[in-house]
Amino acid sequence: MRRVRSSRLAGFGHSVPGRCVENAEIEARLGLEPGWIERRTGIRSRYWAGPGDTLSALAARAGEAAIGNAGVDRADIALTLLATSTPDHLLPPSAPLLAHHLGLANSGAVDLAGACSGFLYALTLADGFVRTQGRPVLVVAANILSRRINPVERASSVLFADAAGAVVLMPSEDEDTGLLGVDLAADGSRYDLISIPAGGSSRPFAAGIAAEQCLMTMRDGRDMFTQAVRMMSDCARRALDHAEIGAMEIDRFVPHQANARIFDAVCSDLGIAPERTVRTIDTYGNSSAATIPLSLSLAHQASPFVSGEKLLLTAAGAGLTGGACVIGM
Repeated sequence: MRRVRSSRLAGFGHSVPGRCVENAEIEARLGLEPGWIERRTGIRSRYWAGPGDTLSALAARAGEAAIGNAGVDRADIALTLLATSTPDHLLPPSAPLLAHHLGLANSGAVDLAGACSGFLYALTLADGFVRTQGRPVLVVAANILSRRINPVERASSVLFADAAGAVVLMPSEDEDTGLLGVDLAADGSRYDLISIPAGGSSRPFAAGIAAEQCLMTMRDGRDMFTQAVRMMSDCARRALDHAEIGAMEIDRFVPHQANARIFDAVCSDLGIAPERTVRTIDTYGNSSAATIPLSLSLAHQASPFVSGEKLLLTAAGAGLTGGACVIGM
């Protein structure tokens, strides 16, 4: 076993389904005035899966792009982590199928269910694996949330989307690359702010369960907003402290794209200029754990990351789970 100094983000990829859904379609169905969704969320459109789309195939397209971008031999990838709340099946996990689709014959593979912060948890675990094992890791976050939306519930119908994003972590001898500071958090006292009531072992599928009990519900959107701003800001401050850098040294801020008003509030809390924030919510909506790697991939396409850049990632979501990572490029 070869211990390495650090890791580095070496490849980025993303994928979205083919169907683009504009706000007008949802506003007409819910009886909302034109422009209501964009004013409250910053979303203008989102992508939803079609009948033939699967989570594993969506994730595989993003993973394939990241592997190609990294230029890594897929035989060298030792671990595949899939952050998702919408696997193909409750059992078996989807990550082994994802690894199979990608031809990763030498890779372990496992699902992680961390809701909106799942990518940050997966990235943290991947970084530790790369540091100790000296082998590349593929991290994919993907969700098909359109199939879990309650179409008559305004709070979730206007927000959620389908997408996948992926990164490849590689070993690095440069201690200024990879995860420089990390903070992860959880608050189970607000466990049910966002939930799917039925389908788990505490309330299994059974005859007579109403269909809406198997769909996503947001119990208190106002409280979720408040808690997300608090958790994302607090985690970001602690991650910056661990990295021993200030917010002014961050080149690009890549928040979970939950709601533009949430990450604007976090920017204000941290003192990060809005122009340093990567924004994809307007076109792609909220795809939970997938928003950060999707945003990383899109940002890299538009203006490639360069050596020495410092990134700040932060997220919060159902559970509550949250976290932040400071990354050196």
